[in-house]
Amino acid sequence: MSNTTATSTHQNEAPPSLLKQPKAVWAVAFASVIAFMGIGLVDPILKPIGEQLDATPSQVSLLFTSYMLVTGVAMLITGVVSSRIGAKKTLLAGLAIIIVFASLAGASSTIGQIVGFRAGWGLGNALFIATALAAIVGAASGGVARAIILYEAALGIGIAVGPLVGGVLGDISWRAPFFGVAALMAVAFILIVVMLPSAPKPEHHTSIAAPFQALRHRGLLTVAITALLYNYGFFTLLAYTPFPLDMGAYPIGFIFFGWGLMLAISSVFLAPRLQRRFGTLPMMMLALTLFALDLGMMALFTENKIVLIVGVVLAGLFLGVNNTLITETVMISAPVERSTASAAYSFVRFVGGAAAPWVAGKLGESNVHMPFWVGAVLTLAAVFVLSSGRKVLAHVDDHDPAPHSVDEALAVTVGD
Repeated sequence: MSNTTATSTHQNEAPPSLLKQPKAVWAVAFASVIAFMGIGLVDPILKPIGEQLDATPSQVSLLFTSYMLVTGVAMLITGVVSSRIGAKKTLLAGLAIIIVFASLAGASSTIGQIVGFRAGWGLGNALFIATALAAIVGAASGGVARAIILYEAALGIGIAVGPLVGGVLGDISWRAPFFGVAALMAVAFILIVVMLPSAPKPEHHTSIAAPFQALRHRGLLTVAITALLYNYGFFTLLAYTPFPLDMGAYPIGFIFFGWGLMLAISSVFLAPRLQRRFGTLPMMMLALTLFALDLGMMALFTENKIVLIVGVVLAGLFLGVNNTLITETVMISAPVERSTASAAYSFVRFVGGAAAPWVAGKLGESNVHMPFWVGAVLTLAAVFVLSSGRKVLAHVDDHDPAPHSVDEALAVTVGD
């Protein structure tokens, strides 16, 4: 009788609250939100920087190019670094680098200096975001799934709030967002030093050559090239649209806040439902086609600010769905370790992301419509590349993916 009662009581116990986590988890989550703000944060201040430092749109867009290029290359070595010095030291190294280079960017007097310091920021960001997930999983209570829910929440908040914070602070001065990030990261650094316990170093050391070897598999290469092409459209939208919008930092921040909110909602809630109903590859091709049409609409009506605003917000919907589905496809596209597949994919797609801002800015200096047209064409090219690889990717819907996979969460992070 007592055994039955005990069993019944145990079964009726409510699971521990998601919010009841060790302080170390909240310290890393707080730092993660700030780190994920890094891309969208500069959107609202692109035009003020150009005006005050007498820089062209293509020069200002190099803030994105240097950041993305260094982040992409650094993703190849983050596993090597973390496997040798441990997660906590890698996190702290990333935060320290961000603090230094964000502060230097805020104190800069030329566009060249800001571009260079943004590159350093990209290195710090790669070290941090590639390690933060493992740190949260290691310190969280309630299992891996709950830890990753917290991580994904930090990702969504950071993506959505970044442009808003950039707009609010940028309305004071274009320097304020840089100093604001440095100050918040300094707080995060102290919290992690005090609250996050050191974990043992991994026994297995990661090889820097592994991601390149993984790209020999046609399935992974197909997905990576698809991402490279549509990322051109993605970062054209992100880095070039503030110039034809020609608004202050505050309204630009709100517009891209809407974009980030749509991206976060669609990636977490909409993508899984559409995937179950229509399949992974068909939904990816539909999302990319709709994004290409969206860019085409913005190309046709570049002088119409209402169209541009609607186009930016709608793009978040399409990109959120595609980012989630393409990430899952990466994880099962080749018979290699998921962390290796993620590093290879992230490196290739960030190359596309790095090229877009400068090229779009350069094209826009002679024709305001052309950046969006090129982005639309390359996004459509991504659809054709993905379609050409349907045979080697036919297996992606043959499994029932586990929700909140660690590797998928990491790939979403480095992809966004």
